[in-house]
Amino acid sequence: MPKNSLNVSLKGADDIFSTEESRQEQQREQVQQIPIGELFPFKNHPFKVLDDESMQRTVESVEQYGVLSPLIARPRPEDGYEIISGHRRQHAAQLAGLDTLPVIVRQMDDDAAVLLMVDSNLQRENILPSERAFAYKMKLEAIERTVGRPKNVGQVVPDYFGKRSTEIVAEGTGESYKQVQRFIRLTNLIPELLDMVDEKKIAFNPAVELSYLDESQQRDFLEAMQDTQNAPSLSQAQRLKKLAQEGHFSYDVAFAVMGEEKKDEMDKVVIKNDTLRKYFPRSYTPKQMEDTIIKLLEQWQRKLQRQNER
Repeated sequence: MPKNSLNVSLKGADDIFSTEESRQEQQREQVQQIPIGELFPFKNHPFKVLDDESMQRTVESVEQYGVLSPLIARPRPEDGYEIISGHRRQHAAQLAGLDTLPVIVRQMDDDAAVLLMVDSNLQRENILPSERAFAYKMKLEAIERTVGRPKNVGQVVPDYFGKRSTEIVAEGTGESYKQVQRFIRLTNLIPELLDMVDEKKIAFNPAVELSYLDESQQRDFLEAMQDTQNAPSLSQAQRLKKLAQEGHFSYDVAFAVMGEEKKDEMDKVVIKNDTLRKYFPRSYTPKQMEDTIIKLLEQWQRKLQRQNER
């Protein structure tokens, strides 16, 4: 090559025509190693980070391989970064003793951050009803604020024309917009009742009906439920909702409704565990107690048959 030839590296078309703004955006999208102490949870994050078996498996994976998928976060006005996606990975990294985490930092407004936070977390396999309820509500509110907002230069605002907000929330979730509405209704439950929905002590559909009771009525219902030791059926919850709407709701009314014998319980015989335990060794499991009871009943039945044959 001649000595006076220029050492020029030709740029691709994308580099030639890219703007300074797009180049800065690409730079921001690079994965950075950020100290774990500078990462903070998303405000009002609706998804619970639990120290359960799944978390323990995640911790073991992080200890062995590190955090393979980077978190997504945005700068906070008061310094540090707000996590948009990756709360469980951050917690696992803390338990594993990591000092830094791989993070993609993005400049995002509040509504865009909410939409990304909700959508990224809804990909998880096991989501509690309360988590889904508050996530859908946050997304709905963000979408309703976004609709009709004028576009800024470079801002992408999805075309929501002609769609219900709940239809937009439902897209990609596998839920109908009516089911999304039902989930959002759960956010009107007092915490004690919502916890019972998560714990499957109250079924989803009855819980939706109970969400129409005001806070005082819900607390009266909770007391009546505990006093009768009965979970509400759908028909009972619907009746309580109607009674509340008609102005006839009270603790006594709730107690009377919850104390009714359900159709599916008419053919049941329930013996409390404490009652049975008096007749069995402590080492017996419920299955062993059941097998013993059945054998004794069979013996008793044969005895009755012999007496009748005499």
